[in-house]
Amino acid sequence: MSALFGDDLLERPRREVAPGAVHVPGWLTLEQQVWIVERFREWTAGPVPLRGAKIRGHEMSVKTVCLGWHWQPYKYTREATDVNGQRVLPFPDWMLRVGRQAVAEAYGLDVSAADLYTPDTALVNFYDAGARMGMHQDRDEVPLEPVVSLSIGDSCGFRFGNTENRGRPYEDLALESGDLFVFGGPSRLAFHGITKVVPGTAPAACGIQNGRINITLRVTGLGDTERREPGKR
Repeated sequence: MSALFGDDLLERPRREVAPGAVHVPGWLTLEQQVWIVERFREWTAGPVPLRGAKIRGHEMSVKTVCLGWHWQPYKYTREATDVNGQRVLPFPDWMLRVGRQAVAEAYGLDVSAADLYTPDTALVNFYDAGARMGMHQDRDEVPLEPVVSLSIGDSCGFRFGNTENRGRPYEDLALESGDLFVFGGPSRLAFHGITKVVPGTAPAACGIQNGRINITLRVTGLGDTERREPGKR
């Protein structure tokens, strides 16, 4: 009976995981996913390659390429001074529109009401089957505007926690190809991480056969300046 009527047959509902943190399953169509994967291949062939950032001397298993601003622990720079010194690719206009549509979708706003959301950087992460990301806060941005997260490819285990520490309470949920996750407001500084990637779960027509692409849009608040003093987590 469990095989016939298990949870895998239930529709994944859109829901607020915590105040200000909203999961919208299947937000991206397969066509949109394929198009973004094509852009991902262009970005990784650009001036700054995918690389695992080093935190306290340890290289992350997740590989990242950035747009608009280059993230390195714990600051943003225009040039990838920790990789090859090249200036990162610009933040594309279509990502600004996607970010606003995502915030409007997550928070039930009219798209015009989301026009104040102006992301200026994208951290594009690639997870292979063995990649993980420990519990952390996204706190290297000046304003605490929402973070928009898009997933393409293999499913992952996503742990979303509290704003005080890396321990409980937290919730584990699955992010699948095409899913949108937005967190802001009271949950903007919630600890979160990726506990696992599930190989072989990418939809056949999403544009990527192995691994997971995750795009996070953020508002740095830096304008044309460069943050020179690293923050601390």
